[in-house]
Amino acid sequence: MIPMTMQEIRFRGAGGPEVIAVAEGPVPKPGPGQLLVRVAYAGVNRPDCLQRAGGYPPPPGAPEVPGLEISGHVVAAGEGASLPVGTALCALIAGGGYAEYALVDAPLAMPVPRGLSLLEAAALPENVLTVHDNVVTRGRLTAGESFLVHGGTSGIGSIAIQMAKALGARVISTARGPEKLAFCRKLGADLALDYTEQDFVAETLAATRQQGVDVILDMVGGDYIARNLRCLAVEGRLVQIAFLKGSKAEIDFRHLMIRRLTFTGSTLRPRSLALKAKIVEAVLREIWPLVEQGAIRPRIDTVLPLKEARAAHERMESSAHRGKIMLEVAGCQGGLRSD
Repeated sequence: MIPMTMQEIRFRGAGGPEVIAVAEGPVPKPGPGQLLVRVAYAGVNRPDCLQRAGGYPPPPGAPEVPGLEISGHVVAAGEGASLPVGTALCALIAGGGYAEYALVDAPLAMPVPRGLSLLEAAALPENVLTVHDNVVTRGRLTAGESFLVHGGTSGIGSIAIQMAKALGARVISTARGPEKLAFCRKLGADLALDYTEQDFVAETLAATRQQGVDVILDMVGGDYIARNLRCLAVEGRLVQIAFLKGSKAEIDFRHLMIRRLTFTGSTLRPRSLALKAKIVEAVLREIWPLVEQGAIRPRIDTVLPLKEARAAHERMESSAHRGKIMLEVAGCQGGLRSD
């Protein structure tokens, strides 16, 4: 029996974590090509916090309820959606993950990788799709190249380290403090730099014999943009996916000309279903086997019940986490777990 209403998380206006509230809303009905999923777990991501603060509104037609990735079981299907009721899956969604039920566009549904739990599967879609699209597709990272990622202990960073390493790259990561540096090295980073104690530009150039790295994945922005350009090798690629320190900077663009650099970036959420489906196809073909082989694994930092979404956002914004912060929806049993 599918109920008429469900528990969900809503924002009482734009602001800090204090605007997060548990609310009751209608269970959505699947339209053509959609699946209704009973949510087991939902991932917490930086875009959720940006949406809460008023800086990243949902695209047209997307739910106001936050949450961009889930795992769970199909309980109903719209016309043209062929997955049977009871199928376990994980999926990227445009919103609505912080709720007991969520709609999934069938082309974005992904099987739970063999050997992974529903908790681990829910930690994959947003990060794996983002990293693959930006590091592999846009950054064109290949075996034998060098790769720098900032924030290696974040959900994105932890997947980026593992994916780059699995693809045969030499990996450098920045983080803060000895515990986070050790975490990055455990994930596979060849070199972990403390950005509060070390100049990542000088250290990166020294580690590459002054040649620079081939690809950089950056979520920081601000003054990091100019510093990143100085770290790149000839024909290097800088890929920007967020701006935690702001989107404006003073930059000497001669670096782009002299060393023939590429500076690009992207967002995932506003893209069309067709474009997202292409990324899903590539990830299932190229990355899911690496997940099932154990070369890439989500690292879970914290698991909290849905009603404690405020605490999840507070931990996210403290930057104290190592790996993914998750909400348990189906059982509403939670707690802190470090991996």
